[in-house]
Order: sequence, then C-alpha cells, then structure tokens
Amino acid sequence: MNNTTLDSVTLAVLKGRLEQIADEMDATLYRSAFNPIIAEAHDACHGIYDALTGDTMIQGKSGLPVFVGAMAFAVRAAMRVAASQGGMQAGDVWLFNDPYEGGTHANDFKLVKPIFVGQQLVCFLASAAHWHDIGGAVPGNYNPSATECWQEAVQIPPVRIMVNHVMSADVLAILKANTRLPDSLWGDLNGQLAALELGDTRLKTLFEQYGIDLILETMAALRTSARQLMRAQINSLPDGHYHFEDTLDNDGVVDQPLTISLDMTVQGERLTLDFSNTSPACAGPVNISRATAVAACYVALKHVFPDVPANAGVLDAVDMVMPEGLLITAQRPRPVGGYTETILRMIDVIFSAVALAEPTRGVAQAYGTINALSIAGHRSDAARAGQRWVMFSFFGGGHGGHAAGDGLNHGNAPISTATIPPLEILEAAYPVRFTQWSLRPDSGGDGQYRGGLGAIYEIELLETAAQAFIFGERARAAPKGIAGGHEGALNKFSYHTQGAWHVPPMGSKMLGIQLVQGDKVRLETPGGGGYGSPAKRDPGARQYDSFSGYVTGVKP
Repeated sequence: MNNTTLDSVTLAVLKGRLEQIADEMDATLYRSAFNPIIAEAHDACHGIYDALTGDTMIQGKSGLPVFVGAMAFAVRAAMRVAASQGGMQAGDVWLFNDPYEGGTHANDFKLVKPIFVGQQLVCFLASAAHWHDIGGAVPGNYNPSATECWQEAVQIPPVRIMVNHVMSADVLAILKANTRLPDSLWGDLNGQLAALELGDTRLKTLFEQYGIDLILETMAALRTSARQLMRAQINSLPDGHYHFEDTLDNDGVVDQPLTISLDMTVQGERLTLDFSNTSPACAGPVNISRATAVAACYVALKHVFPDVPANAGVLDAVDMVMPEGLLITAQRPRPVGGYTETILRMIDVIFSAVALAEPTRGVAQAYGTINALSIAGHRSDAARAGQRWVMFSFFGGGHGGHAAGDGLNHGNAPISTATIPPLEILEAAYPVRFTQWSLRPDSGGDGQYRGGLGAIYEIELLETAAQAFIFGERARAAPKGIAGGHEGALNKFSYHTQGAWHVPPMGSKMLGIQLVQGDKVRLETPGGGGYGSPAKRDPGARQYDSFSGYVTGVKP
C-alpha cells in the first residue's frame, strides 16, 4: 500500500494504528514494572516524536499527559547530546532524569530511542516513568526541606543505557548504586526498554505496510488538524484580558505563601498565557522548570478543549510568557521535587481564568495536591531482617463542579490519567494497614453544582519502627469555586504518636516523622470548589446529598 493517498479514511485508520502503538507501549510497561506507582497507579507514558524537532506527534491514551507535554523537551535534550557525540545511532537508547532539560522531577526517568528504517531516522519513541527511589536524603525522594537538587535525588544527564542493542553495564552499575531499592529499579528499567522495543517492532511493521512517507504525512496532518481546531476553539472565547492568581502554602523551607499569577489574553485565534507576576524562584522544592510549566499549560488546555487532538499542534496557537527567575522557570540547582503541587496550581489558575471568560466552559478548582506520602523503614522479621522497605504513594480528592453537574468524588489529580493505588496492593506490599479509606463529608464546595468530595485515609504502622514524610498543599488556601460557587475544604494531615495527634508546623509538609508499631498517619484531602450560586441548587440534590452523607452541615 505504499502508493495509498492520505484521504480522510486512511488518515483515521493510521491515526488509530499510531495511537494503538503508544497504548501498547503503556500496557507493556504497566504489566512488567516492579514498582506499584507504575504497575498500579500508571505513573508513566509513551509517545512518538518528530525526528527533526522532537515535538510530540502521538501520545498514548492511558499515559500521564503532563509527561507527554514535557517529553518533547526530553527528546530534544537527547538529540543535543547525541549530536555532540556523532549523532543518533540505531540500537541506542538514551536515558536520563534531568528535570531542567526533560521536565518534571528526578524520579521520572526518560528513555529516548531513535527509530531508523535503513539509514533514515524517521522518528523517536520515548518512555517516561516514576522510579520508586533514586537516592537523595528522603526515601521515595519527595524531600520537603530540600534546598538544592542533589538533596532530592541522584542526577543523571543524558547517557546511553543501550549501545548498539547492548545494555551498558557501567551505567546500570551507577544506577543500582544510587537507589535503596535496586530490584525495583532493575524491573522498571527493563519494563521501559521492553515497551520501546515493542513500539519499534510495531512501527516498522506499519512502515512496511503503508510506507514511510505516508506515515510521516499522517503525523504532520494530525498536527495541522490540532492547530486548526485549537484556533477555532480559542476564537469561540470572548476577546479580552482575564486575570487570576492563587497561592501555594509555602515551599517547605520558608513558611510564606507563593503566588501563581496568570494574565490571559484572548485575541481572535491567539491565546496568550502570561505568568510574569508569579513569585520568584524559591528556596524549597516547589520550583519547576520551564519544560514542566509548558507541559502544565498543555494539560490544562487539553482539559478545557478536549476535542483537540493531543499533539504539539495544541500549543501552536498559544503564546506563553514565562520570564527567567520565576518559580516556574527554575534552573539548576533549585530543587524541583514537589513539581506536582505547582503544576496543579498552574492548572487551577488556567481553569479559573477560562471561567472568567466563559463560565459554562470553566471548571471549579479540583483538590490541588497529590499528598505525596512516604513511609519507610527496615523489616524486623527473621526471614527479611534488615531489608529496606519504602512505601510511596499519592492520594485523591474532589474535583470541581461545572456547568454540567457536580464534581467527581475522590478522583485523581487533573495532571494525569493515573489511578490511586488500591489499598489491597499497598497492604500486600508494605507493613501497613489502612484503618480508614472513605469519602470525606462536607468537603466539597457548595454551589448550584457541588464540588466533589475529598477522602479520608488513615494508615497504621505494623512494623516495629518507621519514618514518615509528607509533601502536600492546600492546607491554607482552599480550592476555589467559580461563578459564585464556594470553596472546597482545606487539606489536613495529622499523625498519632505517643498517645496524641499532631499536625505539621507548615501545614502540609514535614519530614522525619518517627513512628512505632501502632502509630498512625491520617490524610483528610480537599474537596473541589463549587459551581454557581448555592441558592440555585436543586432541592432534590440537597436531599440526596444529606441522605448519602455527603453533606452533614458540620464544618470539616
């Protein structure tokens, strides 16, 4: 079929085939990873990237969208390093975790594989996944008191983990020497390599069936389609200037709020997102790199305009203003481990600014924190005495109300399509017991359409001793409602030791909480903001809320 014309039917068929390749890569990693954050929570992604620019062409439907947005920067970083070393070669795979080049944070390892047909470089495949532990001062690496990147995790620049189809023993030795959990690292690395190998095989089969030129033409056509649709969607918004800002609790080091400020301008088919008035880079680990900030905007816009295809064309109609020196344009060695909290706030302000332009298209703010919790220690039973264990997980909360109805109860963060790890998996893997896992009453913001409810998680330690670390947000600035809707509840973290409950001095961040057997930690996560005036809520909906226990009238 090498002479096939790219008509609309062929385009749709090839779009499906390409997306299926990315989806298969996702599934391959999820089924083979050792780490529950990848295997169960799906904190990973795969995509196909342009051979000349590194831009995103195809992404999987089950991977994290924020990774896909950032991975274009990762591919370009690998391209630059390879160019200084003779260029990309068939059979090589580049690996690194540099968050300043490839975005997000150091736990997220990026693998980039050039795809050759004969001597022609036709595209790149890339994989990103959250590795369980990669050194640093805190098990699981969410160090709320870090003031430089080296306190967070080992820093790996772009290097070749595969050279002419052979794994580099030297690079692997360095990786294994810089983790508390080398077996987990080994399994996750091989899962990512297997996913890339499968993608390579599937792509080459597609090239043989349809021809390289037609496949590359398809990718270009999909980008053009995304650009045109995005322009049309922007044009549907009222022209104007819209300002919204919100805050982070603190940076984990200095107990002062930090501002994420957005000036959004709609002018015809162009959209400008200006973050110039955002707080400067800070001491603690809520900074993010420019690559991560751009990816956050990409994710927010895909939520607002869900019908636009997911590729680099989404951003072709968008101008972003992000001056140097801000907490969203941080450079090495500023710590960036808590990137999730900052990109969630960026998404919040974009949602709220869009609601100012067109309330029916807007969504009230979601719960706004992943509540990264790590509990770690050593086994005391005879069979595994001294063996290190690290439980790292993130948790859910309520989503915002919107013009079509109430917000989702106990959802995952809008940065991803990941899932909250099931308690059965966590209890089976680690010496903990969940004594509560339930919806949190009265946590959703009131409104014509109520915000979704947060959750209550209470975890008891079964081992002799352990340390807990928490990195969260929204303990002091609640998720906002829109169009007259009320705020959701604040985040609450507490821990029970020595017969009493305690709370972190900074509200949402703390390290080195000493636990002994029977001690507990407790998360009460925020609900989403409400949409519309509470006076407009249907009486039947209020009756249902009361009957279901969603609303009791008791302030959380």
